Amino acid sequence: MNRIRATCLVDIENTNESLHAHAIPEGVEIQPGDSVLVHDAPYQCPYGERVSRECHATVTRAGMIGRWWTYLTAPFELLQLFEVGFEAKETP
Repeated sequence: MNRIRATCLVDIENTNESLHAHAIPEGVEIQPGDSVLVHDAPYQCPYGERVSRECHATVTRAGMIGRWWTYLTAPFELLQLFEVGFEAKETP
């Protein structure tokens, strides 16, 4: 397994405008199937706030089979994001 240690910028926001958490390793290109483990990331972000901090991360490169499997299954994983249901509003 190929592991790379890198500095990682962690950005978490919990506001009316956005609810997100991003971890971006610096100087490392993430490829399909790779995994990123962020060390010492902030685990709380109170409502209405944004937290940005530099942390350390370990990037584990996927092998040939893992990368191939990710390419094969990614379209199906993406389709699961679209499984959203809407119901008609009941009128009295």
